[in-house]
Amino acid sequence: MRAWWQAIKRRLAAVHSDHRRIAFGATWVAGFVIVGKFAGAAKEMAVAWRYGISEVMDAYQLATTLVFWLPGALVSVLTVVLVPMLVRLRQESGEARALFLGELHGSILLVGAGLGGLSLVLGALALPIITGNLSAESRQMAWQLTLGMAPLAPLALMIGVYAARLMARERQINTLLEGVPAAVLLPFVLFWPPSAEIAPLLWGTVLGIAIHAAWLWRLARRADGEIAALRFSRNSQHWPELYKAAGVMAGGQFVMSFITPLDQYTAAQLGDSAIATLGYANRVIALLIGVGAIAISRATLPVMADLHADGSASRLRNIALKWAALMLAAGTLVAAVAWALAPWGIGLLFERGAFSSQDTQGVTEVFRWGLIQIPFYYSGLVLVQFLASQGRYQTIALFAVSNLVVKFVLNATLAAWLGVAGIAFATSLMYFWSVACLYWAALQQEASW
Repeated sequence: MRAWWQAIKRRLAAVHSDHRRIAFGATWVAGFVIVGKFAGAAKEMAVAWRYGISEVMDAYQLATTLVFWLPGALVSVLTVVLVPMLVRLRQESGEARALFLGELHGSILLVGAGLGGLSLVLGALALPIITGNLSAESRQMAWQLTLGMAPLAPLALMIGVYAARLMARERQINTLLEGVPAAVLLPFVLFWPPSAEIAPLLWGTVLGIAIHAAWLWRLARRADGEIAALRFSRNSQHWPELYKAAGVMAGGQFVMSFITPLDQYTAAQLGDSAIATLGYANRVIALLIGVGAIAISRATLPVMADLHADGSASRLRNIALKWAALMLAAGTLVAAVAWALAPWGIGLLFERGAFSSQDTQGVTEVFRWGLIQIPFYYSGLVLVQFLASQGRYQTIALFAVSNLVVKFVLNATLAAWLGVAGIAFATSLMYFWSVACLYWAALQQEASW
């Protein structure tokens, strides 16, 4: 036994330090994700108990999409682009870093305010079209929720910037704090008077995101030691680099951001409760994706950015391909176990109060078709970080455009065949296509070296 243990220790000691950095970071992130997702799961259980798959949930999901659709897409871009930039900024003077961060924060606030106003315009124009087959009550509640949550758009963007600052320092506490909005919303749903319909969802969401933003602001200041006063100028020398990288990535991410509205539009054409059914299934899938995918993507990006900055191209490629293969295998295992436990798990999470056993069956079917995406999602995220660390944003954007085309065709075909489950299956096939493209790009890069 002792010899066996010594052999294991020698093998672990022989692992390259870059792999250990990724594994250490991923372990911390995964632990934080699990804790945060417990809050998310508790919130989902409470929401299912109170609302089931009612018109209120159709309205809430439509409103959150309208308000957070574009901010969410921009946050995804900022994360991928800012982390490598902030890693490189460590080599510059504190004054230069403070100037860039102050101007970045000022710009983000202005953009966020614009996106909040845009969500109201989109709500007024798009809701009557999207909700054509839903009840008048659902349409009215969706508009009221959109009005109430529109001011959250700037806070959503600031959360993304603060999180990027922490990730650049390989501090993963922001992942734990992603459970704060769910933890704050939970008591609102449980204890607000039963006569209220949308009020607990609205005020719980507003307060939760506000607390999340304030907490991350304090931690980001502590992590990098920068007290960046708001500036509304563009004097930093790093703006051209950010414009170039973010512009390309934003185009691709903007295209990809249409997938959620596309899914909700497709589901709305299937009638009342279809959006809610798809939403419950997707949120459970998000819980499973979060533990692995968020952990590995946030652990790999700073390390890969360091390797690229040091000129270790061959080492970077080898690490990316090994971790992508490992995450493909891990995702397959997660999907297989979740498939087997799906009826029990969905029932445990949701089947109480307004959520019936029939609802469990419907959500389980959709959930199982959506599980197929997990291994491809896990693996693809590693490869996206690999390409992003090299600044290959045009390649990422091109693949994003192809993903939307594939999703549009599959939604129209599979929803007519399988109903709501067809929308989930279309997402799975889209991620299969995506990871195949990303592997091809990584291997082409290998051939060029």
